[in-house]
Amino acid sequence: MDQLKRSLLEAPIIEKEGYHYFVHPISDGVPKLEPSLLREIVIRIMRKADLDDVDRIVTPAAMGIHISTAVSLMTDIPLTVIRKREYGLEGEVAISQETGYSKNEMYINDVHEGEKVLVLDDVLSTGGTLTAVLSALDGIGAEVIDTVAVIKKAGGENKVADAGYHVKTLINVDVVDGEVVIVDEDGDD
Repeated sequence: MDQLKRSLLEAPIIEKEGYHYFVHPISDGVPKLEPSLLREIVIRIMRKADLDDVDRIVTPAAMGIHISTAVSLMTDIPLTVIRKREYGLEGEVAISQETGYSKNEMYINDVHEGEKVLVLDDVLSTGGTLTAVLSALDGIGAEVIDTVAVIKKAGGENKVADAGYHVKTLINVDVVDGEVVIVDEDGDD
């Protein structure tokens, strides 16, 4: 059994305002993230993502940073982090992000019209974050070559698909009776 699958099956579940949330090193930074798990994920992203002609990786803060940094190091593709802090830099684009358990403003800097980007994130749950990011990148005029989320939480709302965007995933899970259940070991292509 691969490490990603095993780590998800062992993940504790918490409830936040009616939302069942698995606690995992990739999505939460706890328990500790083993280098071998991160390495497995990076290799799987590199095999699944269309990396041809990508100018930069774009990821929302905070839990996409470690994944995207590792992919950037392995591919030599520069990385831009979408932050939850406004900097007021020229060309900064504000976006509203709404997930199953929070609402935030996020800010994209240093992504330009015509750039070809790979969007990476840790978890696709409601699709709120990725929908906002992909819409903002469209508004900027960047060309999204591919979008990959490590884990998809199946069931419930998927705003990203409803908005017409496609996200590849490495593994799809659901939370049933307080436990993580693997829905698709290979995710979505």
